[in-house]
Amino acid sequence: MARICVYPGSFDPVTTGHLDVIRRAASLFDEVIVAVMHNVNKRGCFPVEERMALIEKAAAEIPNVRVDKWDGLLVDYVRMSGASCVVRGLRAVSDFESEMTMAQVNAQLLEGMETVFLMTKPEHGCISSSVVREAASFGADISAFVPECIAEEIAAHFRRQ
Repeated sequence: MARICVYPGSFDPVTTGHLDVIRRAASLFDEVIVAVMHNVNKRGCFPVEERMALIEKAAAEIPNVRVDKWDGLLVDYVRMSGASCVVRGLRAVSDFESEMTMAQVNAQLLEGMETVFLMTKPEHGCISSSVVREAASFGADISAFVPECIAEEIAAHFRRQ
């Protein structure tokens, strides 16, 4: 039986930290589904389809990764996809507190659902999609924060605004 995990997030846009978690999860699981989720508490900067295309381009060399989208409860997506696990990246203790709560709620909603936490590498600890968006909106060089193959696309998005 294939070991399938879901790596959910808004990925608005995908960062080098996200890609690092994707690579590491791909070495642990047979299939990694990067699920672009709709978060009612966040207003998206990039349309979902564009986020998906950026992730697909950034993760193109990782054969056991696929990108999908979902507008509903994560546990419903996990059930539908046949996954047994959710992967989450942690940058700081503050991430752990909120992620632990979500993992416990999800385990209550879907019996047997596991959450695996992967610690962010130190060089990615300060990177977030919101940092990328803010820096890019002021024309800063974001090449250290996003995968090289999509840095220009992201920068161009902000130059058009």
